[in-house]
Amino acid sequence: MTIETTVPETSVAPVAPPHGKTAALLTLTFGTFVVGTGEFAIMGMLPEFAASLHLPPADAGYAITAYALGVVVGAPLITILGARLSRRELLLILLLLFCFGNILSIAMPTAGLIEVARFVTGLPHGALFGISALVAASMVERARRGWAVGRVLSGIAISTLVGAPFSTFAADHLGWRVAYLIIGAFGFVTFLGVWRYIPADRPNRTNSPLKEVRALGNTQVLLTLLTAAIGFGGMFAIYTYLTSVLQNVTHVPEWEVMLHMVIWGAGMLAGTNIGAWLVDRNLDLAALLALAGSAVAMLAFPAMLHNDIGLMIDVFLVPAFVNALGPALQTRLMDFAGDAQTLAASLNHSAFNIANALGAFLGSVLLARQFGYGALGMGGAILSATGLLVYLVAVVLLKRSGVPEVREPIT
Repeated sequence: MTIETTVPETSVAPVAPPHGKTAALLTLTFGTFVVGTGEFAIMGMLPEFAASLHLPPADAGYAITAYALGVVVGAPLITILGARLSRRELLLILLLLFCFGNILSIAMPTAGLIEVARFVTGLPHGALFGISALVAASMVERARRGWAVGRVLSGIAISTLVGAPFSTFAADHLGWRVAYLIIGAFGFVTFLGVWRYIPADRPNRTNSPLKEVRALGNTQVLLTLLTAAIGFGGMFAIYTYLTSVLQNVTHVPEWEVMLHMVIWGAGMLAGTNIGAWLVDRNLDLAALLALAGSAVAMLAFPAMLHNDIGLMIDVFLVPAFVNALGPALQTRLMDFAGDAQTLAASLNHSAFNIANALGAFLGSVLLARQFGYGALGMGGAILSATGLLVYLVAVVLLKRSGVPEVREPIT
């Protein structure tokens, strides 16, 4: 493995979208919003989903697991197979697969077949987010890449703030199949937007899957992905059981549970945008502050369980700090991935879903061993601190290599 970085030339002019940068960025943001809604929607409509299929809630949750597995498998697989396609071509194919997966989910009559459909729907997820971030970065000056990436990834936070609650409402009044039909229709709207507004880049027909994989033999890329796989985990250790905490420990009324969820989504949105702003000024500082801040916020979680206002503040701060990490890691991968830009960007979201599974698993173990809900914060803090340690190792190795990181000042 190597620790060298391939830094893009700072003189490369941004790509000009056919109908303006604003329309192109809005299209990409809408796309991440739709795909994010497709991922998070089932968490809010799980009771209706389970009841319609005559399943216990625990068994209905396998549909969530199937989707997450599709994300982890699909991101590297699809990106490698599509190595010779242009980014616009690959985006269009991925959106069609996303639409097909949602329609398939609606059509399947049994729980097992629906799980297969959710796995298929998850396949394009990571590549869609990763390629969208790369396309956004290509349309702005190098010094504003963090802003562009953050703007596109903010669609994920908006999906938790708006998309998931809307899907729950639609499922309660029209059924979960109609909710997925709406999500699939929005996916097709995104397909049309990409067709019209995203610039047609030149495909690299000489590229090969093997070349993509070999380019990942870079210590900095692997450590950045490892930071994501661990550092995001603490957020999910808390988020997975937040409703249970609010109902069983804090004892808030039902309407206030939704309020906490909205506050959580607002924290995600704020963190993504603040993190993106800081990335364009000091990328390493953005990552280190995000990881250290999230560890502190999670350590405070046990003390806030019986304090309604204090818990609201912490429910905002935990996702805000953790999501500030997203633009930093996505942008850092652009610096070090070399010929594997698309694959590395997609794998970042596979790492994110590994963190999802890791955090939920850790939370389950802690609760099963009777450590109590307060232990979720302690366990989450350990994951954030471990992610911080991994990132510091990456920074130290880079400095020892003597390879400078090239960054332009804000203009």
